Amino acid sequence: MTRASYNDIAQWYDQFLRERPVYMEVILPGLLTLVGEVEGEVICDLACGQGWVARELARRGAQVIGLDLAPNLLALAQRYEEQEPLGIGYVQGDAQRAEGLSDHQFTGCVCVMALINIPDLQATFQSVRRILKPGGWLVFAIPHPCFESPHAQWTSLSDPEHPLGRTVTGYFDERQWFSSNPDGVRSRVGDYHRMLSTYLNQLAAAGFALERTLEPGPSDRQAERVPGNREIPTLLLIRAHLSDGPQAENISRG
Repeated sequence: MTRASYNDIAQWYDQFLRERPVYMEVILPGLLTLVGEVEGEVICDLACGQGWVARELARRGAQVIGLDLAPNLLALAQRYEEQEPLGIGYVQGDAQRAEGLSDHQFTGCVCVMALINIPDLQATFQSVRRILKPGGWLVFAIPHPCFESPHAQWTSLSDPEHPLGRTVTGYFDERQWFSSNPDGVRSRVGDYHRMLSTYLNQLAAAGFALERTLEPGPSDRQAERVPGNREIPTLLLIRAHLSDGPQAENISRG
């Protein structure tokens, strides 16, 4: 079976984002909490897609450049920019190399629900390090790797003897996988499942120091769609900044 890329599903994905409350009602508030005040910040929206995060940051006073591999998503982002000019620039490129972006160009970087689609996580973290100014920060959001492993499932709502929970299998099996849910993104483009320790260790190896994490609960509308979110977090957001320690110096020399 031939699998689609984000470029193939650009229009569908744009509609998907607008219809799912988790993006604006759960992910965005958590992201803004970790990012903080952005007035005057120069921010890269890495793997920006159709630019929904870039627009939210630009509306709050940031200077934003979005980078994405999919030209059809970038065309949508540019169309939104033309409808509501916010001064956002868009660049086509691979997040693993961040070509088209200069060294030490940004004070911060966000990457929202996209690291799971990128094969080489370490190369991506190294590219983020390259484009950030000294002391720059990174905020990213991913499906929670502890609870969103391949083929994890909610327990039955029809069993009154047991509270709603999550059955997790395959946590240690780091690989690309595709969901069987025909209405979701992962059935179309898949994602790369990684253990939580992999994200944290590779973040540290790239010279970042962990600042804060969030495991947000659901909004009311999201809880109606996914009742299990009242019990178990399925999202993880992380903020880190470039370290000035010896490890970071060695990485920069390398």
